[in-house]
Amino acid sequence: MTAPSSEPPALHHRALQDLSFIRRTMEGAASFTDVPGWGLVAMGASALVAAPMAHRQQDPERWLTVWFLAAAVGATIGGAAMYAKMRKRVGDGSARLLSVPARKFLFSFWPAVLAGAVLTFALVDRSAPGIPPQSARVLPGLWLLLYGVGVTTAGTYSIRAVPLMGFGFITLGVLALVMPAINGDLMMALGFGALHLVFGVRIARRYGG
Repeated sequence: MTAPSSEPPALHHRALQDLSFIRRTMEGAASFTDVPGWGLVAMGASALVAAPMAHRQQDPERWLTVWFLAAAVGATIGGAAMYAKMRKRVGDGSARLLSVPARKFLFSFWPAVLAGAVLTFALVDRSAPGIPPQSARVLPGLWLLLYGVGVTTAGTYSIRAVPLMGFGFITLGVLALVMPAINGDLMMALGFGALHLVFGVRIARRYGG
């Protein structure tokens, strides 16, 4: 009697490894499509509400508080909507919630947002009363520019509408920084309000909410 050959199990194991490699490669080459269209619409609506409220504030600290609250509301809406869309994609749990494209998207987006937060607190001197007028003038353009950078870089791993939206934010940010006469709240309304609304509707119609 000859000993049974171990070759078939080895071939089976090799085939499983090859399939796993192909699956990871295809997943890594895919685009991140879980950008929440209707979530962006809700974020845009909240920014359009916040812009006139901020513009009416005579105290720079109250102005900054309005936009901080608007940012917190927008981040909560966007994060919840993205999570809901990811959960809908996963369905029965056969796919991972944070796929390779999702991780690439998030890791590319957050550094620019973090840089914006750090620069904001650097420009707002908490040891002195009030906010320097120069800082209040610079902040809207800074926020728009760095948010646009984050969206554009993350959009390289997503659908085409995302980097296009990012370029729109970058353009508004540059205009707000180099043209001091432009009202910062108006540019914020055009960026975080109008751009989110327009591209949110487009994404929701083509790729689902």
